[in-house]
Amino acid sequence: MSVVLSMEEVGPCRQKLEIAVPKAAVDAETLRVLDSYRKGVNIAGFRKGKAPKALVRRQHADDIRQEVLDRMVPRYWKQAEAEKEIDALTPPQLESVDYDLDGEMKFVAIVEVRPEIALGDIDQFHFPVVVTEPTEEEIETEVNSLRNRFGDWKVVDRAAAQGDLVKIHIRKGDAETEDPLTIEVGEARVWEEISLAVSGLSAGQQSSFDRVEGEDGEKVPYSVRIETVEEKVLPELTDAWVEEFTHLKTVEELRDRIASAARARLDEAAQRTRREAVLDQLRERHPVTVPEGVVHEEIERSMRRYAEHLARQGVDVETAEIDWPDMAERFRPQAEKVVQGDLILDAIAAERKIEVPAEKLESVLAEIAAARKTSTLAVRRALASEGRLDNLRRDLRRDEVIATLIGSKSKGTDATDGPEAAKPAKKSSAKTTKKATSEKASTKKAAAKEPAAKKASAATEDAEPKKAAKKAPSKKAMKATKPAKAGAEKDD
Repeated sequence: MSVVLSMEEVGPCRQKLEIAVPKAAVDAETLRVLDSYRKGVNIAGFRKGKAPKALVRRQHADDIRQEVLDRMVPRYWKQAEAEKEIDALTPPQLESVDYDLDGEMKFVAIVEVRPEIALGDIDQFHFPVVVTEPTEEEIETEVNSLRNRFGDWKVVDRAAAQGDLVKIHIRKGDAETEDPLTIEVGEARVWEEISLAVSGLSAGQQSSFDRVEGEDGEKVPYSVRIETVEEKVLPELTDAWVEEFTHLKTVEELRDRIASAARARLDEAAQRTRREAVLDQLRERHPVTVPEGVVHEEIERSMRRYAEHLARQGVDVETAEIDWPDMAERFRPQAEKVVQGDLILDAIAAERKIEVPAEKLESVLAEIAAARKTSTLAVRRALASEGRLDNLRRDLRRDEVIATLIGSKSKGTDATDGPEAAKPAKKSSAKTTKKATSEKASTKKAAAKEPAAKKASAATEDAEPKKAAKKAPSKKAMKATKPAKAGAEKDD
């Protein structure tokens, strides 16, 4: 017996269904709920569980009605979904419910459905030239960066220059006191005005500058006096130094390790480039009307990630003057691209019958469990209870589709084509200390797995929340209308 009374299209990728629940099923469920309430409620004059059903029903009618709805609506929506073979992309939205405790139950639900996609060319792709070997200059930069981390500061008798450590005293306007600061000239977190003011000055000299502050753009005068100037002396690059500060023995080993890590990073970037090239060409070949509800969900995910990023930077997103509605519109174009790409990849997976190997899913669950310091079973249960396990499978399947398409016969250039890609570097390395050596040295295989790991992380972001410096924005915070003010930072 059909439970769907009517079904109609009410917009792009939107279906409205009127669903009827048989009276016998409603009566049976109502009786079960009533019995449950009767056992648990206390009614004056009766022992617990002994009150007349009619009295319990009369006094708790609204609660009983809601409990019956909560049980029956999802159950019969699933039946209607299977009956009409609906491929829903979002949970159904209840438009109306017609039900009382003595009658039949009917409800109207609207759901976003998957659009039909007629697949075109999914075999031929053009890939841009990508570099997979670091240059000697890049390797040398990494080596010097490592030496810089272990350099010693030495007081010098000369004018301050870029990269020097300068102890200064700064005064705002007519303030009576000076604030002592130690800054690195030209460092990104230091006000540019300060770096410019102290450049070329020696110990004991002073200068002044104006800084535009406030919403009115008022110029505020500052004065700055230099106390000391220090320069960094880098350690000599020798085998002895390498052995002392890293897990390695020689300079050559250090360069090799840096080269290996650099290749891994370049290979990771190449994988992202190929992936985006495939998605861009698929989107161009397959225009799709994207469901608004799915786009909205993607926008919300992007905003949560952005809020978490701000929180990690120390921004209190609850009080920051951020125009969240405007931010949502900024995220919309990218969200629409993501949704379109996902829909096309799903269509390809269905046509090519591409599935995720069971061992791959277990591997990703194990990675998540290790990161969360819990068991694989606990992660699986958490994802399943939140309805995210299927989402994870879909995301991993999309990765499988991308990997299959990248491996297809392609036009254009390969990752190793071109003079830059073909030119190998002699030796190289990652920033390598005793701790950093093991952290930075990743393999090409590990780099290639990043998309799956990212999607796995996204799939669990709500199931097992991470600790953050500040909490993500509440609905109240997201209603703020003024843009955030970016305050300059001073080094202590």
